Amino acid sequence: MLICPQCKFENPISNKFCQKCGASLTHKFCPQCDTQVPVDAQQCHNCGAECGRVWWAIITKVGDLEVTERDFNESEKEIGGSEESGSDSTSPPQVVSVSASTLSLLPEYPYLDQQKRYQLLEPLPNLGDVAPHTQVYVRVLDCLPYQVSPLEAMIANQYQGLVTPAMEASGVPVSAKAYVALAAYTHQGIPPIHDAWQNENIQVVLIEDRSDWKYLLDLWRDESTSCLQMINCFYQMTQLWALLEPLNCCHSLLDLSNLRLDEDQAVALQMLYGPTFQQSSTSNMLTHEENNTPEQIENVLNIQALAQVWHKLFRESQRTQFGSLLQLLTDLEAGKIDNLLHLQSGLQAIATELQPTSSFDDSDVTATVDLATNSPTILQLGEPQEDNVSKNDDMPTVVLPMQLISLEHAGLTDVGRQRHHNEDYFGIDSKITRLELPTSRNVQARALYILCDGMGGHAGGEVASALAVNTVQQYFQTHWVDNKLPTEEQIREAVGQANQAIYKINQQDARSGVGRMGTTLVMLLIQDTQAAVAHVGDSRLYRLTRKGGLEQITVDHEVGQREISRGVEPSVAYTRPDAYQLTQALGPRDEHSISADVQFLDIAEDTLFILASDGLSDNDLLETRYSTHLLPLLSSGANLETGVRDLIDLANDYNGHDNITIVLIRAKVRPNLDSQNMVNG
Repeated sequence: MLICPQCKFENPISNKFCQKCGASLTHKFCPQCDTQVPVDAQQCHNCGAECGRVWWAIITKVGDLEVTERDFNESEKEIGGSEESGSDSTSPPQVVSVSASTLSLLPEYPYLDQQKRYQLLEPLPNLGDVAPHTQVYVRVLDCLPYQVSPLEAMIANQYQGLVTPAMEASGVPVSAKAYVALAAYTHQGIPPIHDAWQNENIQVVLIEDRSDWKYLLDLWRDESTSCLQMINCFYQMTQLWALLEPLNCCHSLLDLSNLRLDEDQAVALQMLYGPTFQQSSTSNMLTHEENNTPEQIENVLNIQALAQVWHKLFRESQRTQFGSLLQLLTDLEAGKIDNLLHLQSGLQAIATELQPTSSFDDSDVTATVDLATNSPTILQLGEPQEDNVSKNDDMPTVVLPMQLISLEHAGLTDVGRQRHHNEDYFGIDSKITRLELPTSRNVQARALYILCDGMGGHAGGEVASALAVNTVQQYFQTHWVDNKLPTEEQIREAVGQANQAIYKINQQDARSGVGRMGTTLVMLLIQDTQAAVAHVGDSRLYRLTRKGGLEQITVDHEVGQREISRGVEPSVAYTRPDAYQLTQALGPRDEHSISADVQFLDIAEDTLFILASDGLSDNDLLETRYSTHLLPLLSSGANLETGVRDLIDLANDYNGHDNITIVLIRAKVRPNLDSQNMVNG
């Protein structure tokens, strides 16, 4: 099936356009210049920007191959050299094909698979020259990025309870099983897996390409890196150890070149190393000039090995170890610290020592966290070895609650290109407290975001929208006192008071008909990782996540939508001349005629919330351009102020008939990991 990039609808593979929203399934927009390019294009033909979906391919040779060199007068064309740092090779390795007896093992160059979906971006090494149980790596371009892979479908079905863990286990290559087993923990630094297959003695696994991610060692070399940040990274490594140990993959943590940083400076792995891991000696080998492979570090799977790699971080960065940490590492190497919980407690104590003026107590760090009861089950795919099978039985099978690590926002309003005055208004009222915890950065936040689109002409619409924002803000200043979201009743009361404030002015001024001023309202309330939404009218709230794409959370209060809710087909409902007439707004009528829609949301992954007036949302502008103008803003490195201005420019170019207002809110979260639950999970 093809997943629509706009609305996530599942389409037949033969479709060229989405059956639901009409979006193209054969072309996409360049993220830099908005030029339409084919979905299988690696680069934009207009500006040269990278726009293809690239995967990191891990090819494992699990047995001997009979290979012969191919006469590659035709296929000798270079398609890109190795990009791995530390490679001394000056020419690409010779491309070989298998002999006729094993012709099915590898496809025709330049593709990695028989279906010709994954195009090689660099030549394959000669697999006949590498030893069995050796892995080599290449980057591949996904020529069918909207098509769900069989492995992705299997994992999704597992989460939905449609298959049991054993039903599909036999079809998963051994080299992929650890990735599949940890698929629910990608937010904790585990590389997400995309596809995997096996042809006789060749196994192929495709994971997220992290080859250009920053090295953890680079953080150590940065003079601005604090001791607390270092302890934080060590703690994250112990959390990863707890996940990797049951699968015998802890060697993944012992190679500095495999330790990376995500956009939030959290520890992440480029790939997983299995118990029989070896690297190819070809130029495709994953290397880093100062780093050792796991075989060069003591080949043990106990926590004492962590001390060696931590020492190496300081040694390679020429940073000096500080007293408390030096003592902890000495105790760890001597065996005085013999379990993960003891080690994590020691790291927590050092972190507390490093911040003596901290405003939080120990309970913030060590309090027991209730496990989510509706979390997805992790696939338990047993290894052939009995020991590994028994270890997999102890794997955690739930996802922990999330904690907020950052909350940022930006808002802007513009008169547009046809109006003479601006009747839109927005308000932001936030209180954000940042705490440095031993386990991670932590943020406690209470924030209120309001957007209103006024109506009623000059000195009418702008009065109504500003009055609504100010009234709601004043209400919550006195009624939002605890560290929890206001109740639905309180939210409705706030909206009701805003309505009455405008309605009162209309009555006093004896306004009637179209002269009565009013306004739409949409607001978002955030308390840590909990959110509430309320709206009246057609101003909207959208939610954007990497997994879910763009979702319209609110439903417009207009005649067309009312008819659809009554069972009328959308194509018929919106042929009415009054289809876009509002059915609700604040101010024209008393409180008995207003019923705000209120809903509550969990912030379970990194999320971008978008409050938008219809000057921005009209003509499905966000739905068609979210991948170029919104999706990049999920990254911590993206500037929201710049993003807001770009969206205003976009709306003026494609709409411009109305006032334009937008408020962006970026919430970043991480699992709320309690050390005891992680060890005993």
